[in-house]
Amino acid sequence: MIEVQGSGSVERLRRIEAVTDAALSRLDIDDLLDELLDRIRSVLDVDTAAILLLDEHAQQLVATAAKGLEEEVRQGVRISVGRGFVGRIARDKIPVVLDNVTSSDVASPVLASSGIRSLLGVPMFAGNDLIGVLHVGSLDPRRFTDDDLQLLQLAADRASLASQARASNIDRTAAFALQRSLLPTHLPDVPGVDMAARYVPGHVAGVGGDWYDVFTLPSDWLGVVIGDVSGHGLRSAVVMGRIRSALRAYALVCNDPAQALTLLDRKIHHFEAGNLATVLYAMISPDRTSVRMSLAGHLQPILTTPGQPAKPMDIPVDLPLGLGPRQPTRRCTEVALPAEAVLLLYTDGLVERRGEIIDDGIERLRTVVGSGSAEAVCARVMTALVAEQPTDDVALLTIRTNHGVAGKFPADRQGSTQ
Repeated sequence: MIEVQGSGSVERLRRIEAVTDAALSRLDIDDLLDELLDRIRSVLDVDTAAILLLDEHAQQLVATAAKGLEEEVRQGVRISVGRGFVGRIARDKIPVVLDNVTSSDVASPVLASSGIRSLLGVPMFAGNDLIGVLHVGSLDPRRFTDDDLQLLQLAADRASLASQARASNIDRTAAFALQRSLLPTHLPDVPGVDMAARYVPGHVAGVGGDWYDVFTLPSDWLGVVIGDVSGHGLRSAVVMGRIRSALRAYALVCNDPAQALTLLDRKIHHFEAGNLATVLYAMISPDRTSVRMSLAGHLQPILTTPGQPAKPMDIPVDLPLGLGPRQPTRRCTEVALPAEAVLLLYTDGLVERRGEIIDDGIERLRTVVGSGSAEAVCARVMTALVAEQPTDDVALLTIRTNHGVAGKFPADRQGSTQ
């Protein structure tokens, strides 16, 4: 067998510089990984180099970048943790050297058919967490040295930083796309109401579990929703999207907000186990003179009527959604809406502050609501209460009634106050 040795301190320094070169940082992330694998092949004099990143949910390693094994990436090869050469590295979180590769050593069909005779692989970490595996291979038998191992681990550390940035960029792009699809870019033009809304993420991903929604129903009632799924970031946003869609579907078959939230609670318990959500679902009558409302753990909305100070609506608050299999009795309350009334729906990120009780934030909100158009009220509230980047997501929906242009009131008023 050929034993590959370094050629002194100068040669070792050259090899180290090849994988730590600052110029790599100026490349796009995918180009950086591509160039890094090329350099690894060159300085280690190997035929293949590949990166497989960990899909934590599936506990599988996914072929992400490769040189000499590009077919693995094209085929989307996945290797379960613990299976084969790369699976052992991921399971034990230690380097593995195979001087003589046999068919039983590898799980990837592409790698098995490549003719590779010797392999060296190391784990990739982000802090203490494994994020993938970097391995190299030779078509000729060889014995990898400690110096080779140290250099490959150094390259793996560099690849880890790039892979984390790549994953962050993918998550951020997905989050922005999800946000655009889930939060209305334009509130519907509905007779009898003037509406405005705001959403400010409290997470670097740019989206979270808070949302608002407005939709007209076949009965001409106006459905209004604001909610908050526990957690932050892309995962919460994905769950939020499923909950939002389900509530829209239940709204089509329920003319009682409490009944719709009961069905939604059942759905969350069965399909979204472990997730909690607070939701306010309201239905505003076609003539805009009344609103039916049910609260699942959500904060009471603020109501301002002409000549009266703003105050939280006296609506009972039931349990949040997703607490367990036992379905609580949910209540629906119907309240009159005078002309020019302003209804303010919001999530807790607007009023919660560290070091004070939430009642203080609600009182602060109550004093700044005032009157005016929905847009003016929204702007005034955000200016007063969101002076700097919030630490939690903030969703705000303002609705101002205008009875003079409302549609007809239907004869069917089934499902009234419970």
